[in-house]
Amino acid sequence: MKTITVLPGDGIGPEVTTSAVRVLRALFEKSGRDVQFIEKKIGGAAIDTFGTPLPQETIDQCHNSDAILLGAVGGPKWNAQSMNVRPEQGLLGIRKTMGLFANLRPVEAFDTLIDSSPIKRSFVEHVNFVIVRELTGGLYFGRPSERRGAHHEQVVDTLSYSKNEIERVVEKAFQLAMKRNKKLTSIDKANVLESSRMWRELVNQIAERYPEVTVSHQLVDSAAMQLITNPAQFDVLVTENMFGDILSDEASVITGSLGMMPSASLRSDKVGLYEPAHGSAPDIAGQGIANPLATILSAALLLRYSLDMDQEAAQIEKAVRNVLSQGYHTCDLQMEQPNNHIVNTAEITDLVINAVNENQTIA
Repeated sequence: MKTITVLPGDGIGPEVTTSAVRVLRALFEKSGRDVQFIEKKIGGAAIDTFGTPLPQETIDQCHNSDAILLGAVGGPKWNAQSMNVRPEQGLLGIRKTMGLFANLRPVEAFDTLIDSSPIKRSFVEHVNFVIVRELTGGLYFGRPSERRGAHHEQVVDTLSYSKNEIERVVEKAFQLAMKRNKKLTSIDKANVLESSRMWRELVNQIAERYPEVTVSHQLVDSAAMQLITNPAQFDVLVTENMFGDILSDEASVITGSLGMMPSASLRSDKVGLYEPAHGSAPDIAGQGIANPLATILSAALLLRYSLDMDQEAAQIEKAVRNVLSQGYHTCDLQMEQPNNHIVNTAEITDLVINAVNENQTIA
């Protein structure tokens, strides 16, 4: 039996994970797969119950799982907490504890949503790329200086990478490029940072093992501009932690909504953590209007990368496209077409499940 740990988290997290689990259950029932779901707390919900954003029982359960499905963490309720007990520390902690070093964020333009993007249709309509972000090293995990008192005049955050940390995520990016279009763009700041110079050297070394892959290097400021002015040029992008965090959020405007971006955080084996790229949206939590599609698409990535269920993953992705093409969407998405139907969280989940059940095989 396979085990999926569900970490609903905060805000709309419980609502969108409930939707994704419903879709997965429908697929498992149809395929006859024996899979159990076990729910645990993380983030603000865990702080309220355990006094910590990442309880040991959550860690233990995740270590005994084949995959992890996460909603979102954080909210103004916990803003006054000290840094080490903020909800976000639960997310950083589970990534580090589980060794999830590679974050994959697919960016695909859905035809029915292109007109809601602030970018010209001609720039967006053929976009389909993946950002591979190093997830457990770099500036976010460096050793910060302590800031004492209001008159402290200097602070330091340390950006540190080992050779192994860079090599393993770059290797993962090359493997992905081989499965796609054999094109990889490495993003760094090698004209300024020593860590980026080492990054570029290692990318070139690993590239020798993948002669079929066309490799290019791009400085992060140039890449930020190119993501908006010519996003269709990219296929697989690989970069360090902070650059990847910023660029993947920037890339969300291409699709017209952050609510459409799934993500997968992987390690060397098949265990992974899957979550939407959006936040906890506490202002709409509990209203039944949250967009669950990014979480449902993250569940498709879970099937593909952790459970080797490629066909079922494709069924979910096709079902989401079909639902959108019929004009159904949640209120955060903007569509300019005659058959425009705004539905709530549960209704769009039902529509996706129905579309999955209607397509037993992939056309």
